[in-house]
Amino acid sequence: MCGRYASTRSDTDLQAVFDIAETVGEEVPPSYNVAPTQTVRTVLERAPSGDPESDAVRQLRSVRWGLIPSWAKDAKIGSRLINARSETITEKPSFKKAASRRRCIVPADGYYEWEKRDGGKVPYFLHTEGVLAMAGLYELWRDPTKAEDDENRWVWSVTVLTSPAADALGHIHDRSPVVLPPDLRASWLDPTVTDLGAVQDMLAAIPEPRLEPYEVSTAVNSVKNNSPELLTPV
Repeated sequence: MCGRYASTRSDTDLQAVFDIAETVGEEVPPSYNVAPTQTVRTVLERAPSGDPESDAVRQLRSVRWGLIPSWAKDAKIGSRLINARSETITEKPSFKKAASRRRCIVPADGYYEWEKRDGGKVPYFLHTEGVLAMAGLYELWRDPTKAEDDENRWVWSVTVLTSPAADALGHIHDRSPVVLPPDLRASWLDPTVTDLGAVQDMLAAIPEPRLEPYEVSTAVNSVKNNSPELLTPV
């Protein structure tokens, strides 16, 4: 699973990497310890804000980490849906519609994972050169407690897809985020691709990520800790 990650790139950096046409929402401060339910930046393709009839454009948008299905009664379910198994997203009710029409990318510097040892769990930071483009799904949920004219009545949320970890990383944890290489990002974001069979084919074509892991301090265990020192190798 992916339960914590680092995201320190500025909007300017992400705009350049992902060829962003429209930026929505205030810039999110750098975080070395992103945790579930926090606001994060995502990359998606959608009609421009205020012009729903236009063609989709590449957006950088702020959303909440932890997907809230459109049918949910409240937002609490989001804290349990921070990840989605890529093998079943085209079947599970919580993810099926989003897999068809609302795919996205969650940019990261890298993510944390904990290896089980006899003495307890040991944290690692897994990363690669450049920005890690984690495959995700996003959803819009109407908050029934807010008025029709409340601009915050729609909650945007996201989940990170995971898959069985490659042998080189499996000793740390048996699952890892699905990482999109540059040549597959455009097709993953394309909202005109709605056939679930085509989505499964895209997932099958994504190669195993080549990530470098190194051990870090247990300070990352607490969401209260958020500083560059968390990325320092032990």
